[in-house]
Amino acid sequence: MFSVAIDGPAGAGKSSVAKAAAQELGFVYVDTGALYRTVALYLLRHGINPKDSEAVEPVLSEIQVDLEHTSEGQKMFLCGEDVTGLIRTPEVSMAASDCSALPVVRAFLLDLQRDLARRNNVLMDGRDIGSVVLPNAELKIFLTASPEERAKRRMLQLQEAGNPADFETILKDIQQRDYQDSHRAAAPLKQAEDAVLLDTTEIDLQQSVKVLLELVKERRGA
Repeated sequence: MFSVAIDGPAGAGKSSVAKAAAQELGFVYVDTGALYRTVALYLLRHGINPKDSEAVEPVLSEIQVDLEHTSEGQKMFLCGEDVTGLIRTPEVSMAASDCSALPVVRAFLLDLQRDLARRNNVLMDGRDIGSVVLPNAELKIFLTASPEERAKRRMLQLQEAGNPADFETILKDIQQRDYQDSHRAAAPLKQAEDAVLLDTTEIDLQQSVKVLLELVKERRGA
């Protein structure tokens, strides 16, 4: 199996680039952030502080997270309920950042992520895929963009979905998320030593996908 690990900060376009590239390559796309968002949604629904490890750990055994690949893309299920459209709110995003800092949550989802890579050619994106989840991935990418560009993209995404969005609020949330993700004790966001840096600030989606496909082609041919 061939694994591509894509790490980077929130809103950098990892999901869009990886999803499009996976379709071109015939690989399985795995959005690991959606796994953490699904756990976060469960915690919020049950009034559990996503920062409190002692409160979170006992309920993990009750949480059933399933990932299904369909013609419409990756769908997430929480205890049998399709929550794909419910896990993209700012509230869930921040809760996901909080609970993903907990070692017990990361351990809970680690085997699921690695098993997907054992059984499929994958493009997997997240915060610690190249450094922790798939340290032996055939290709590692660190995909990023400036905070301002990421805020602009997220604002447009929310507006297209019919949700009100304020640029300054989104920018502040992204900067806070960046700080939390890069300073957490468990698997902080960082570029793996052998990862290729892909900055998408000045290039569009199609150009980003093209660069990624070329990198995969070079590595597979090596």
